[in-house]
Amino acid sequence: MNLMQYIDKGGVIVYILIVLNIIGFTIIFWKFFTLPRKNAMINKIKEKIDLTKNNVNAQIEYEVQKLEIGLTYIKNIASIAPLLGLLGTVYGVFKAFETITAKGLGDPTVFSSGISIALITTIAGLIVAIPHHIAYNHFISQIDAIELKAKKDLIEIKKD
Repeated sequence: MNLMQYIDKGGVIVYILIVLNIIGFTIIFWKFFTLPRKNAMINKIKEKIDLTKNNVNAQIEYEVQKLEIGLTYIKNIASIAPLLGLLGTVYGVFKAFETITAKGLGDPTVFSSGISIALITTIAGLIVAIPHHIAYNHFISQIDAIELKAKKDLIEIKKD
């Protein structure tokens, strides 16, 4: 069986997971190209901050929030994908039992189609969720480092 046959057999849930995967990886690639320039980001944050104001932390947090744009989508995809896989599992098992009820249990191939759907959707959900979860944690770590460095640099500037 080739990949397209597995996708077709997984049904609508697998197609939904593919769409979520495309959306998520688009955001991930965008973040991979924009976030690594930490020094440029920190300089941009420092340029926008008015050190004469008392709300420097609020200004830093505002700039950091702008860096976090898109990460909620990645986090949601990482959370929803295994749930969609589980939904496919429940649907596949339901179909298997429905087939057993209609045709009896004499031949195991009677219910194998439903079990196959269950396994395919579970695998697809995990395949989508795992890289999104890893990417989300990576980006949050990078943004935290940017925020800490910006705060440290601004504290040093204020001391001078």
